[in-house]
Amino acid sequence: MKKIINEPADVVTESLRGLAAAHADILRVQEDPAVVVRADAPVAGKVAVISGGGSGHEPLHGGFVGLGMLDAAVPGAVFTSPTPDAVQAAIRATTGEAGALLIVKNYTGDVLNFETAGELAAAEDLDVRSVVIDDDVAVADSTFTAGRRGVGGTVLLEKITGAAAERGDSLDAVEALARKVIGQVRSIGVALTAPTVPHVGEPSFALGPGEIEFGIGIHGEPGRERIPAEPADALVARLVQAVVEDLPFERGDRVLLFTNSMGATPLVELYLAHGIAERLLADRGIMVERRLVGPYITSLEMQGMSLTLLRLDDELTELWDAPVNTAALRWKA
Repeated sequence: MKKIINEPADVVTESLRGLAAAHADILRVQEDPAVVVRADAPVAGKVAVISGGGSGHEPLHGGFVGLGMLDAAVPGAVFTSPTPDAVQAAIRATTGEAGALLIVKNYTGDVLNFETAGELAAAEDLDVRSVVIDDDVAVADSTFTAGRRGVGGTVLLEKITGAAAERGDSLDAVEALARKVIGQVRSIGVALTAPTVPHVGEPSFALGPGEIEFGIGIHGEPGRERIPAEPADALVARLVQAVVEDLPFERGDRVLLFTNSMGATPLVELYLAHGIAERLLADRGIMVERRLVGPYITSLEMQGMSLTLLRLDDELTELWDAPVNTAALRWKA
């Protein structure tokens, strides 16, 4: 194993200190338990939007803390759910009378620990709701889940709900919007190589030189099938077909297309794949109106990619376009 680290047990703590040093104008980091909080939190009268999960998927979630997105992110150890006390610390640091929405990826540990934290918050008379995102169309059940996994759609969900909370929407409205997004976003990923968790020291699975894992999870969980390596045209066509046919997306739909690197896939390949996906969607009469391309929800140094499609309407488009200022996403209106 070759990584730019010191002790494997210290990777997350040291990384968070670096994040805080690089972006002190946007966020601050609390330690023991670890929580990333927007610099001006708590924001009076505003619904707090909180998410989190195991580390190793950066910039998810800490890189999305800031104006127009998350009020707090709760990082666990690499590929390990954060504990309820850490989630509770995030709630306490950000939540006032307007309440909080917890965005939870559908992994058993995340769901249980965020649910427990929400119950503890309710005992302190805080109005805390939670939504669970399960946008991965690859498999029905997997290593860490009952039901579908939460993957790339999480990024879009955090941006859109964060924008709604920033403009002053009520907790009821932000929660309803989150459920709307969850209902019309779908994703699938593919791996060419496996990630190596620092404290494990070896790849999480083995792939032959001519093999691809189709439908991979963001922790290296098994996908739908192992297939022979194939040209980008054929591989992207598989991804597009799987996502489009699941919702299903239909001719005339307006969509946001998110083409994501799993960590090690370079942008030259990612843009190549994105161009193919745009062409294939156009051939189906599906109109790509918004785009995001880059490594935004990763799996350490996994070589691979994922595609996410979100069906848009005027409201979702407006919220996607709304200003955001985080370490990983930033734009003005």
